[in-house]
Amino acid sequence: MRFRTAIENPTTFFKIVQAVEKLQKKCVIRFTEENIHIICASEANEGGMQVWSQFKIDSLFNEYRIQSNNNNEITMNISAEALSAALKSCAPSVSKTYDTEEVVMKLAKKSDQAVLSFEIVGKTSVGRRVRVTHDVRIEVLKAIDVEKLREPMCPEPDIHVLLPQLYKLRTIVDKLKPMSEILSIKASNNGLFRISINTESVKVETEWRNLTNPKMAREESSQNAEEPQNSPPDPDQTFGVLVSMRSFAKFLNSHAISTTTIACICNKHCLILYVYIGDVAEAGGVLTFYLPAVIDDEA
Repeated sequence: MRFRTAIENPTTFFKIVQAVEKLQKKCVIRFTEENIHIICASEANEGGMQVWSQFKIDSLFNEYRIQSNNNNEITMNISAEALSAALKSCAPSVSKTYDTEEVVMKLAKKSDQAVLSFEIVGKTSVGRRVRVTHDVRIEVLKAIDVEKLREPMCPEPDIHVLLPQLYKLRTIVDKLKPMSEILSIKASNNGLFRISINTESVKVETEWRNLTNPKMAREESSQNAEEPQNSPPDPDQTFGVLVSMRSFAKFLNSHAISTTTIACICNKHCLILYVYIGDVAEAGGVLTFYLPAVIDDEA
């Protein structure tokens, strides 16, 4: 089993892991010949939220080499916090005493412990060479354990909507969070997107209008396979779901890397959020957040 690569874009890699770290202490990383997958699927996650992300190798790495007996795939458990700390030391920062020139990430073994080793080569302002190494402990998963990893099964979404900028959405949600544990999310095919809380003491609504309702690839393929619909969907009909306020707030930590975010609502079942890295048409990757519905007897 061998793995070695240069990290071409340490800042983006750091921001991705930083967003994941807010959700779960440990995550699963799967390296394949073409993609890297970062998975958070613990049942202990806030509100049952899961994250399944996929990024193209050439969007983050170069000189990429991988070899294993499992179809040249390597899957590991790793501390998200330790990985974030290692990548932070790789990314450019005004507080650093040297400029990073090269970062190599490789699979290694130290004292019979498997590690993901980061070798950073840089140069100080006076031209002195610097070499720093960070080792992050990992647990390489067996093929039988990898087979148990299953992405959530969800029905076809009822509505897709392009969200406003996440940092603006986060400002509003931060104000709502102390007032309710449940967040109502609704959208319609006329570009409406609404978030609200409704408790015994307070009711607050915020809505956006004239947003874009994109066609998703899955939706387009299903429409091509079926007969044309007799009538278009009612643009004023809203579809909604209740989700954990804390889960949605944690999802918003991805605002630092999001260029485009699409929300998909499966009415009263779940909320699926696609956070694209780069332009959607040529995205280097996407983080997919699954938030199950909260059952509220009073709703």
